Amino acid sequence: MSHFRVGILTSGGDCPGLNAVIRAAVYSANTLGWEVIGFSDGYEGMLCPVRYRMLDTRSVSGIMASGGTILGTTNKGRFVAKKGHGEKALIPQEIMDEAIATLEGLNIGALITIGGDGSLSTAMQLADNGVKVVGVPKTIDNDLNATAMTFGFDSAVQCVAEACDRLHTTAKSHRRVMVVEVMGRYAGWIALHGGVAGGADIILLPEMPFNFEKLEKDIQQRFAEGALSVMVVVAEGAFEAGGNYVTLDSHGESKGERRLGGIGNYVAEELARRTGRETRAVVLGHLQRGGNPTTLDRILGTRFGVAAIQCIKEGHFGCMVSYQNYQTGHVPISEAVGQLKNVSPQSQMVAAAKAVGICFGD
Repeated sequence: MSHFRVGILTSGGDCPGLNAVIRAAVYSANTLGWEVIGFSDGYEGMLCPVRYRMLDTRSVSGIMASGGTILGTTNKGRFVAKKGHGEKALIPQEIMDEAIATLEGLNIGALITIGGDGSLSTAMQLADNGVKVVGVPKTIDNDLNATAMTFGFDSAVQCVAEACDRLHTTAKSHRRVMVVEVMGRYAGWIALHGGVAGGADIILLPEMPFNFEKLEKDIQQRFAEGALSVMVVVAEGAFEAGGNYVTLDSHGESKGERRLGGIGNYVAEELARRTGRETRAVVLGHLQRGGNPTTLDRILGTRFGVAAIQCIKEGHFGCMVSYQNYQTGHVPISEAVGQLKNVSPQSQMVAAAKAVGICFGD
């Protein structure tokens, strides 16, 4: 397979570790004598006007420690076909045909797509159209099925923990309740791990609908026992028992395409009203996506990039690189998309959190 050419792109939201994957794929491919073409702005780079550049070891040298992606990414454009939660997104055939023509015109023998659930669904559709695709799982939410961890997750958790560390000091100075809203969509991995690492008193997850009466009782009891502050970490997809997701334009009337957000302020306002305690809300938002990747994400990203090239070398296509039991492998993309990996309320992690006094409001 000398003179073989590989395409690579990053699609969907950015996260720390993307550049580590790109760098590893390029280095690994170059050792085999292969060329690598990087498409700009995700799948959109394959559409007219085609946007790409040749990648070699010199062009990717030193990028591993940098956040974001040197190729750029987007979740908008002609190649995006978002649906409601849990529904399959399909790209119009004429768009698929245009992208396939680009790959053929550039003599690209295989394509590495780095993305989350939606991006990998598109990769699966490309595979169904005959493209030799290898997917690499990317999401800070850690909600992809068939892999124990995705790069970017550890960096996001580190951001939450560091924010909590800072907020503890100001909250104690003013004897406040502090509510921290974090990302994660419909899964509570970031909130759970970030909350435990950040010393949260209360963690609210999408998988465990909460009760305001229980939260009020827990907060009042903590202050009665001498606590100087209470730290609440809430996942953006958390919701009140009997209620629904809170979106940016309503207090939870839809599970459709509207963006999750606002639960932090909603919880803070309700807790302030119920407890009479001074309460402040902080939304971390895109801080969790930015910045340099942690060492774990640099290593995991590197391993994923190498594994993607290995899949191509061994002829494994229509698959996604996965990480299980400390080993990289691969699974069919169909096993990885369309099914969220959620936090189990009966998991050891939740049990450990409860054992150290963390309240989930359930």
